Parts: sequence; structure tokens; C-alpha cells
Amino acid sequence: MSDAKNTEQHTEGHEHGAEGHASWAMQRGFRGRRRLVFGVILIIAVLVLVGDILSAVALGRTSSSNSGAGTVSVTGSGTATGTPNTVSFQIGVSSIAKNASSALAANNARVASVEAALIKSGVTKKNLQTSGLNIYQNTNNSGVVTGFTAEDDLNVTLHEISKAGAALDAATNAAGNDVQLSGLTYSISNQSALYQKARTSAMKAAYSQAADIAKAAHESVGSIKSVTDNENTSGGISPLPLQYNATGAKGIAKVPLEPGSQTVTDQVSVVYTLKG
Repeated sequence: MSDAKNTEQHTEGHEHGAEGHASWAMQRGFRGRRRLVFGVILIIAVLVLVGDILSAVALGRTSSSNSGAGTVSVTGSGTATGTPNTVSFQIGVSSIAKNASSALAANNARVASVEAALIKSGVTKKNLQTSGLNIYQNTNNSGVVTGFTAEDDLNVTLHEISKAGAALDAATNAAGNDVQLSGLTYSISNQSALYQKARTSAMKAAYSQAADIAKAAHESVGSIKSVTDNENTSGGISPLPLQYNATGAKGIAKVPLEPGSQTVTDQVSVVYTLKG
């Protein structure tokens, strides 16, 4: 009985041991599969991360390549010529009297006559500007005051050059003695059209230079990156100093006034991109 019972217990223990071993084996297999799945996921994650990094690097290279595109800087000049349509000059009138008030009154009357003559000759009131007024003492060699002089300077602008000779003659005759004319200049009242023409020529010249340089480098001209515009006036008539008294002034109408021509220049500095 005792031996049979021991045999039965031993058998049961052996069975329990076998079951435990099977359970442990199953758990170990499950853990192994879980580790395998985790490893696969980790590998996939690493591959995705590496792909993102490589894409970013490639994108960075592309961006750097685009931002570092070659450029060429050139300067172009263009000119345009027109005929002046405006003349400007300065007329000075002076009067002498024993006292300051008398000198000023006399000169005011002479200036009024000059203005009336100019307006009658085609000069508008808005184109007459008083640029100077002086009253000073006159003295002899001993320093004794002998009288007073009043002076007025008037700037005149006339937009019809064909009337300039007659206007000058009328003004000087109205002023009488001791009249002075100075600063005769010509100009073009509206230079916008000329500058536009000169600027177009300058841009064409700049592009032509850029194309020549690009061709030598086996590339072609791309888009404009920046433009700097510099305009100036040249070829105008310099101020002509004129000094006439009343007698000499009467010959002004017989002197032909030639406006000549005026040239404007535009210069542009352009930066172009280059493309292969």
C-alpha cells in the first residue's frame, strides 16, 4: 500500500513537473516572439528616421544650390536729347536818391514798369519772383554820405522761348538806366519722357553686357535680382552773364537767342542671376 501510494505521488509529481516545464517553455516562446516584434518595430523606426534625415539633407542641398545661384553685376548708360522750351534770366534794377525812402519809391516804380512790360510780353505773374532787395548809403572819398541806392533783383521764367528776345528788350527799356541782366539759362520744363527714354536705353545696355558675360561663362541671363537707378542732366546751356545799360539793351531784340539742345543721362546698376 505504501509503495503504491508513493508510486502514485511520484507519478503525479512527474506530471506536474512536465506541465510546469511546458508552461515555462510557452512563456519563453512568447517572450521571444515579443522581443522579435519589438526588434522589427525598432528597425522600421530607425529606417524611417534615417529616411527623414536623408530627405532633409537632400532638401538642404537643393535649397543651398538655388540660393547660391551665380549672379552678374553690370552697369548700363543711356541718353536722350531734347530741345529746351524754357528760358530763365535775372534782371536787376537800381535807383539813386538823396534819402532812402525816395530811392526805394523810385525803384519800386521802375520795378513795376518792368513787371508790366514782362507780363505784356507773355511772362505770367507766377513766373516773376523777387530774389533780392537792397538799400545802402553812397559815400564819397571822404566818407560823407551823398545819397542812397535801392536795388531790386527779379527772377524771370518764360515758357515760350520765341518771345524771349522781345521780353528782354521790353524789360530793359522799361527799367531805364542802370539795368542789369544776368544768368540766362535754358531748360526743359518736363523731362519725364526724356528720362524714360534714357532709362530704357540704359536697361538694354545693361542686359547686353550681362548676356555677353553669361555667354562667355557658358550660362544664360536669368531674372533681375536688384536695380539701382541714377539719373542726371548734362549738355544744358550754362548761365550766360549779360551786362547791359539802357542804350546797349535796345539791341537785345536783334540778338538771336538759340536754345540749343539738352541731354539727359540715366545710368542703371543691375544684378542678374545666371542659369545654366
